[in-house]
Amino acid sequence: MRKATVDRFEEELAVLIVDGQQVTWPRANLPAEVHEGDVIDLDTGTIDTEATSELREQVRQARKQAKKKKPAPTGNFDL
Repeated sequence: MRKATVDRFEEELAVLIVDGQQVTWPRANLPAEVHEGDVIDLDTGTIDTEATSELREQVRQARKQAKKKKPAPTGNFDL
């Protein structure tokens, strides 16, 4: 079963992440209730609610970890 994550919408197109690659897909071919961050089962064209919940939890945990790290140093420095 191939899955894609909805990255964003650009007018009538949805930008999906499939196997680490960006792919555009007609927004009309996705469920009407789809949102950015949802995981889509490409075989059925439906939202995989379980995979979406798991992904959102992973993102929450990553954000939580990022907040625990030290803030960037202040002042002028070259990147």
